[in-house]
Parts: sequence; structure tokens; C-alpha cells
Amino acid sequence: MPDRLITAAPHGRGLVGSAAVTTALVAEIRARHDLAPTTAAAVGRLATGAALLAASLGPTERLSLHVVGDGPLESLGADAWYLDAGRIGVRAYARHPHVDLPPSARGKLDVGGAIGRGSLRVTRARPDGAPYVGVVPLRNGEIAEDIAGYLADSEQIPSVVALGVLADPSGIAAAGGVAVQVLPGTDEAQIAALEARAGRLPPVTGTIARGAGADDLLAALIGDIAPGALRSIELSFACLCSRAKVEVTLRSFGRAELERMAHERDATDVVCEFCKRCFAFSRAEIRALAAAG
Repeated sequence: MPDRLITAAPHGRGLVGSAAVTTALVAEIRARHDLAPTTAAAVGRLATGAALLAASLGPTERLSLHVVGDGPLESLGADAWYLDAGRIGVRAYARHPHVDLPPSARGKLDVGGAIGRGSLRVTRARPDGAPYVGVVPLRNGEIAEDIAGYLADSEQIPSVVALGVLADPSGIAAAGGVAVQVLPGTDEAQIAALEARAGRLPPVTGTIARGAGADDLLAALIGDIAPGALRSIELSFACLCSRAKVEVTLRSFGRAELERMAHERDATDVVCEFCKRCFAFSRAEIRALAAAG
């Protein structure tokens, strides 16, 4: 069964939320990049966070999250966008896929230590206009609080965000997350109830491992939801790379550089950093690109 994302905005509560189980999605990202457990947890959380935020996108928009830190991971990124009205595609990568640290003092995968201090950049791109870009300092490098910090500081939206990835050397046992945003003018009693539920919220991965679905994760934060208020969206790995886009990138190197590449190599391989697909170009094809300018 594909992973699913659930959204809801219960009438009269001033809250809007999204939740997702992303175990299969994160497992595919881990396998494509051969991620070590700590790196898989970091990338999986970021990919899940991107999916949760993408629920509010328009049909031609794309959301990108990019984390840069002074820890051994250095940088990681995730993109999410609507493939069609009922499906969201997600892709993600880490600059250093094999970073694996000892457990933190709490006995958890040390994502914060692997990322360190740095920044989170959020980009909402549209093909018909300039992108919106917001950059905020990382709060702790654990991803969930960093995304909540971005929503509060850059978009002035108080939020609760919880993300989790249960990773070990054998793969991904559970992954998912939930995010609830407080709309302007929300009653203080609703905010207090949300804060109380957030304080009692059990770890996301444990909840998923016990069989909970995305609707259960969302109800734990937002309260009882009428079935008719729920919207379900399928999540899957996807990529935007293509041979045509790679050719455009290669042509940007300039004629002299392409001629040098053709002189030195029988073939040139270009690997997509998101999906690891390899595009092979023969010497003749590189020379043709150089000649085309």
C-alpha cells in the first residue's frame, strides 16, 4: 500500500493539520542513497516535513527544504510537489550519505549532532513567478522544531510539528509526522487544548510501529475529526530529472569545457543527486552539445 497524507481543518477550531505515514517513502530514499541510520533519520524527517507542508501548495508550485549545518552531514535537501490532485511526489538527498553517529544522551539517533548549527531555507517555487524564499536559523537541528520555528518566524504561524524515523542498519521500521498550524484569531481555549495534547503526544515512530495511521496521528493533536473533514493524498518518491535537463546543464559549461571533456573521456556520466539515476553521454554526444553551443 502507498504511503498516505491526511489533511483536515475542523470547523470552528481555528486549526489546520496534516499527518502522514512515510515508512515506504523514506525506505526508498534510504535505499537509493545507501543512507546510514543517522543520515536516514535526518533525511527522512526532512522529506516527511516537506510532504506535510506541501499539502497547502497550489497545483504548479514546488516546496523545497534545504538544511545547511556545521556538523558532519553539512547539507541535505528535500522537495515536494503535487503530481496530480490526489498525489504528492517527494525526493530528498544528503551531501554525505554515510554519516552515522553514536546515540544521543537520550539514546536516540543523534540527528542534531549530525547537522549541527546552521540554517533552514524554505523555497516555494512557481513556474509563473519569482519564488518565495525564507531562511531561519536552526533551533536544534532535529528538523521538527526547526520547521516549527520557520513557520513561526517567517510566516507568523504558531505550529506544533512532530517527525520521526526509526532507522537501523537493516532499513526503515517506521517513519511519519504530524503538523498542526494555528490560524489567526483562534480561541485561546483551542490553543490551550492543542498545547496540552502536544505535551502528551507519544513518539511518532512508536505510534506508527503499533499500527497507527495518518488519521490517528492527526487526531492525537487536533482532537476528534469528522470523517467528512479528512482529505487523503497518496505519497510516493518522484524526481524531476530528465536527459533534456542534463543536456541544458552540460551546455552551460561552455564550448571549451565540453570539448575538453570530449577529448579526455570516452564517456561522461551525470548522476542525479536526488534519485541517483545515471545519464550517460558518449564522446560524440558531448561534442555535439559543444557544437550546438
